[in-house]
Amino acid sequence: MYEFIIQPWPWWFSGIIISAIMFSLIYFGQSFGFSSNLRTICSAVGLGKKVKFFAFNWKSQTWNLVFLVGAIIGGFIAKNFLSHDEPVAISSATISDLKNLGFAAPISMQPNELFALDAIVTVKGFLILALGGLMVGFGSRYAGGCTSGHAISGLSDLQGPSLIAVIGFFAGGLLMTHLIFPLIF
Repeated sequence: MYEFIIQPWPWWFSGIIISAIMFSLIYFGQSFGFSSNLRTICSAVGLGKKVKFFAFNWKSQTWNLVFLVGAIIGGFIAKNFLSHDEPVAISSATISDLKNLGFAAPISMQPNELFALDAIVTVKGFLILALGGLMVGFGSRYAGGCTSGHAISGLSDLQGPSLIAVIGFFAGGLLMTHLIFPLIF
């Protein structure tokens, strides 16, 4: 059974599971988005008394908090019990491009040049992660949701603003990959 679970599963299996979840959420009048958990947590700890944006019935989003906790537990289980600790399989062309930017071939899930402890404690490493986190947080709030909320839930609901947001996500990713990333590294 362990070998069955740990092997790579076909891409279509995820699609079936995501579709089933989305149909269930639409049926029950809910929408999915990971960044909405930040608002729910802020409301749960009482910030709704001070900031109007956080003043809502956070208990109606308890299911989303359960999903967040499940994702964290699932990540822990996958990393510690279901992984082979093999590097991410990427093409040789990508490895060559990353080498030109100063990144070694991957030996784990994240590049050590960005996420190793000695990289994080440098001024450049800290600024990259702090500014990146700030931009992701601001961007998800400004766009009215995160990539999972817009691309999975919003497009499933046929929402026009989600289509615009997803196009913006892809355009921003291309801009970052081909213009900004080479300038930083």
